Amino acid sequence: MLKQPFINVGEKIDRFVGKRTKTPDAMSMTGSTKADAIAWQKAFGGLRIRPGVYRFKTHEEADQWLWRRIARPTS
Repeated sequence: MLKQPFINVGEKIDRFVGKRTKTPDAMSMTGSTKADAIAWQKAFGGLRIRPGVYRFKTHEEADQWLWRRIARPTS
């Protein structure tokens, strides 16, 4: 025995209460602004790394160096 649908399939829907949107991607840079970047710099105090070319033998060595620079005390 076939059950009857709860929704009238032949009925035309002419109103929409809301609009479905996709969940925003938290890692996407499309929504960020320059004001957001400035706020992040103020919150973390900047990286305090001089511009230039830094050469390392491994990625692990570069990561250790970067974390030492980030974590060092401001004086």
